[in-house]
Amino acid sequence: QVTLVESGGGLVQAGGSLRLSCAASGRTFSIYAKGWFRQAPGKEREFVAAISWSGRTTYSADSVKGRFTISRDNAKNTVYLQMNTLKPEDTAVYYCAASRKNVVDIKADEYDYWGQGTQVTVSS
Repeated sequence: QVTLVESGGGLVQAGGSLRLSCAASGRTFSIYAKGWFRQAPGKEREFVAAISWSGRTTYSADSVKGRFTISRDNAKNTVYLQMNTLKPEDTAVYYCAASRKNVVDIKADEYDYWGQGTQVTVSS
C-alpha cells in the first residue's frame, strides 16, 4: 500500500504564491507518475498537473500553465506544486495522486493512490 500526505495549503491573497508538497510512504517503489488534481465546492475534480517518474515529462492544465510548476524529488519520495500568481478561481481542495504506471495522464481514473487533500483559499 502507498500513503500520500499533502501539505502546504492555506489562505493567500490573489497574486500570491504557495508551494504544495506530497510525501509518499509505504510501497513507494511501486509508483511512478504523479499528479495534482483539485476540486472546488460544487464542481467536479479536475486535473492540474502531472509528472513522469524521471521528471523529464510534465503536463499542466491550460488554466494553470505559466503559473504552476510540478516537480519531484525521488530521493525524498515527494512531489511538489509551486503555485504563483494565484487567483480566486484557484480556490479548491488540492489532491495528490500516484500511479503504478509511468504515464502522465490527465484522467483521475488512471491514478491508483490518493492523498486526503489540502485546502487552498485565494482571497480577492
